[in-house]
Amino acid sequence: MLRCADRSIYVGVTRCLIRRLRQHNGELAGGAKYTRGRRPVEVVWRRPAASRGDAQSLEAQLRKLSKQDKLKLIAGKLEAGSAHD
Repeated sequence: MLRCADRSIYVGVTRCLIRRLRQHNGELAGGAKYTRGRRPVEVVWRRPAASRGDAQSLEAQLRKLSKQDKLKLIAGKLEAGSAHD
């Protein structure tokens, strides 16, 4: 999860966090359109996954969380997968 300059939260999947962060911050080509206008961004939460499929499943769960629950997860007050829809 990234926190953007406007305090919004962006959720994504990558195999190389450092490269992807540099892309989102405009240091390298690429990056999401969403983050382009909200730079700089910083990593505020991450979790390794056993496979890309597992990572994408977790991403889908995180995207469904409210911003309040995402902030609780970042603060360590909520476990991923424990929030109710």
